[in-house]
Parts: sequence; C-alpha cells; structure tokens
Amino acid sequence: MPKGPLEANGGGEGEGKRSEVPEVVAGHPYDFHVSGPRNLSSPNWRDLIRSSWRDPNYRRTVIACFVQAVYLLELDRQEKRTEEDGLALKWWKPFNYKLTKTLVDERDGSIYGAVLEWDRSAALSHFIFLRPTGAPKAVLALRGTLLKSPTIRRDIEDDLRFLAWESLKGSVRFHGALEALKTVADRFGSKNVCIGGHSLGAGFALQVGKALAKQGVFVECHLFNPPSVSLAMGVRIISEKAGFLWKKIKARLPSKPEVLPENEEDKDSGNEEKKLHAEIKKWVPNLYVNNSDYICYYYIDSTGTAVATSGSTKETNTNGGNGDIAAKLFVMSKGPKKFLEAHGLEQWWADDMELQQALQHSNLINQQLRSLYAMPPTLPPGKA
Repeated sequence: MPKGPLEANGGGEGEGKRSEVPEVVAGHPYDFHVSGPRNLSSPNWRDLIRSSWRDPNYRRTVIACFVQAVYLLELDRQEKRTEEDGLALKWWKPFNYKLTKTLVDERDGSIYGAVLEWDRSAALSHFIFLRPTGAPKAVLALRGTLLKSPTIRRDIEDDLRFLAWESLKGSVRFHGALEALKTVADRFGSKNVCIGGHSLGAGFALQVGKALAKQGVFVECHLFNPPSVSLAMGVRIISEKAGFLWKKIKARLPSKPEVLPENEEDKDSGNEEKKLHAEIKKWVPNLYVNNSDYICYYYIDSTGTAVATSGSTKETNTNGGNGDIAAKLFVMSKGPKKFLEAHGLEQWWADDMELQQALQHSNLINQQLRSLYAMPPTLPPGKA
C-alpha cells in the first residue's frame, strides 16, 4: 500500500534471474522482457492438448502480470506514452489478451483498473484456434498505491479509508470495479471471469468479489499482498475479548433452560439456509502473502502451521475447524525479506520463489469473509 511494485528498486529477488541471461538487453526497467517472468513458454497450439492455464504457477504469474500492466497503464498516461511506445501493452500481449476497458477515477483522471479479454485474433496468429482450457475470457485487474503526485492523493485517501474502517465501499473505485466485474460476469458467465489485485487493489478485489458472492455470483479471485492492518481490526479485537470475558461470566450465572417448540417452517428455513451456505462456499479467494510484509502479515496466524507445496496444485482450504469459511492462503517461504521488496508485485512471478500452502485456521480471513455467512445471499434478478 505505501509503495507499489513500481516504486521499489527492481524487486530484489529478480536480480539472480537476470544475471543468468547471457546478453544484457537494453530497455526500460519496466519492459516485459527486462523485468517480466523468465522461462515462461509462449502460448502455442500445444495448449489445446495440455493447457498451461491448468498450472497454478502459470495462472498466478499471468494474473500478476496483468496487475502490473495496470500500474504501467497509469505510468504511461502520466508520462504521455502512446500505444506504440507504451509499456503496459507488452504485459498482456504475450498471453493473447487485449485491453477492452480502463477504469478511470473521475476525481483525478487516473487509471486504477483494466478489463482484459481473450484476444481470438492474436491467438489465431499463433495457430491457437480455441481458447485453452482454464484460460479466463476476461480478467479485471486492479493496481495498488502509486507514490507519484498525479494520483497519490486519491490512492492515499483510499488507503486511509481502509485503515480507519476496513472497508472500501465508500470509494468511487469500489463502485467502478463492481460495475465492471458485474458487466463481464453477465456477458461471459462468472466461471469464465476472474479478478486480481495487488496491495490496495487486492483490498478492492476482495471486497468487490465478496459483494458479488453475496448475490450468488462467484468469480475467481487472486489477491497479492492484500492489506490486513486497520484501526477497525484493533477495535474489533478489543470488543471480541470483552465479549469473550462476558460469556465466561454469564456461564457462571444460574440460568433456567428454556425449551422452544420446533415447527416445520423453522426446519424448512434452516434447510434452505444450509443449501445457500453450501452454494456460497464455492467462492474461495486466493491470497498471496509474504511474512516480511507487515501490511499483509496479519493474514498469517502465528499459531498455525504451513506445509511446503512449492506452488503445486495440492491446495487446501484454510478453514481449520470452521467449515463455512474458506480461502486459499499462500505464504512466500523463499523470497525477499526487505519490506519494499516483500510488498512488491514482482516476487509473484519470480522463477526461484517457493510458496507454502497455509493449513491453519486464519482468524483474519474469517473476519473478512464472515459477513458472507451472516445472511443468505441475494440473487440478482434473472439469475436462478
């Protein structure tokens, strides 16, 4: 949040990879071929047989690249680069996607998000006649904070909004992102759409995805370094401790058991609610955190454990003993340790990264998602 990946000096972890390249390639430091992922196979006809999109490492890498493209769209705008000499285009074009919509903050004209769609024409030029299995038809990518004068005021304003209230619903960017995600979900179907964000953008992505999930629309969600620190969280912890103390006192007080008759309507209502909760559990966001990043650190439960998976497909929900709350929490086990690098986006496509799949019960994830289960989801008009 205080500093996006474009404010850090190269991301730290990428230096080892770049030293392996035999030739020094001249170009802008944020060019795709300079700071982008290495050893990434270009899409080709083989994807029709064995889709790269089925690999969670590939999927995570591409979504992170799309988020990086949004940072660069705003920098291209600020530095008055055209489409021909712009940097952003190079971060989605290698994956056969195209830009169909930019999300612009009407207050300062800054670009904070973008919708990228599968580019059939570009795919055909690579002899890819069908969209690979698992490749989304559309991706909504949201950037985090940029510490540059044209947009810093509005970025910091939303940072402070989250810090104070742990909610971004009052921001114009929340409503813009929600409307954009609804539009592509209605057009392509929710199973063919995903949303991704970094830092502040991850905060928006989580809350926008949760808002749609309440309506029975479940969109794949990828959150890189999502913010976890807020004053509201501190107040809630204090109130929860007070509530726990009151429960202990109340348990010691004499009480008279009261038996209420159970009627058929209550039974039917309970069964219907169980069905709705079972349906809403289909929405399982993916969180990627670095324990050296204090902004997202509190998503990691210090009492829990993690099992090394090296980013494999063996993923387990972090629901612990609570079967209702579900999320996939990935923790960087080998990567940058300095804060600015640990909060950067570049680490999530590094070749030498190692991830651990956290298996613990995460209290903060439960708090973030609990409202999904507090009331039945409201289905939008026209949806079964």
